[in-house]
Amino acid sequence: MKISVITITYNSRYTIEDTIHSVLSQDYKDVEYIIVDGLSKDGTMDIVNKYKERIHRIVSEKDKGLYDALNKGISLATGDVVGMLHSDDVYAAENILSLVAGAFNSDPAIEGIYGDLVFVNRNDVNKIMRRWTAGEYREDAFTQGWMPPHPTFYVKRECYEKFGGFNTSLKLSADYELMLRMIHKNKIKIHYIPETLIRMRMGGTSNVSIFVKIKANLEDQLAWKLNGMKPGVLTIIKKPLKKLRQYLKWS
Repeated sequence: MKISVITITYNSRYTIEDTIHSVLSQDYKDVEYIIVDGLSKDGTMDIVNKYKERIHRIVSEKDKGLYDALNKGISLATGDVVGMLHSDDVYAAENILSLVAGAFNSDPAIEGIYGDLVFVNRNDVNKIMRRWTAGEYREDAFTQGWMPPHPTFYVKRECYEKFGGFNTSLKLSADYELMLRMIHKNKIKIHYIPETLIRMRMGGTSNVSIFVKIKANLEDQLAWKLNGMKPGVLTIIKKPLKKLRQYLKWS
């Protein structure tokens, strides 16, 4: 089973080398690594090009934002399974892709997997700030404000071919909409790995301010509408409350 890993970069010179090392040090070797850069101006590509012999596809060109770049990466992927490792993030261990492959191989009917995630200090990925423990999926989970940690979501490439990629009309919640569409609406079979898969640096686009969070919450509501569905009365309220529990459990 070949796994395609996509990293999106833009002015990421302070973190991209950690991300690249994290992919290249995985003990699972049937990996296709794709980097899509948005014409960085800070020397990011100088670092990427140091590893060009070990990176299968490198693209550096203007794009229309994060989700447009992710769609570009998906269109280039040839693996059986596709996942993303953002340029701020690293795998939690060297066997993560082996765990992913093992989960898919355990049942041919499985179409997607997800696991747990920790948020770490921007300058020290070993310093954990909070934990996102996803838990097992239930059929009504999305109506209860649940979603899996999107950086841990790996899905068969055929699901992108069948259900489409990221909706670029959304600027903050396209990952939520994608998983809502695939898991809740189209009911792909997913499997939970109860392990920390990703270390995600704090301070990314999705968690920089309360104003960003409010805008993302509004886009979450739009995600349901785009799929011709209505959330429960308390769905949109419960979603941020579930994130609040991540802080309370860790404090």
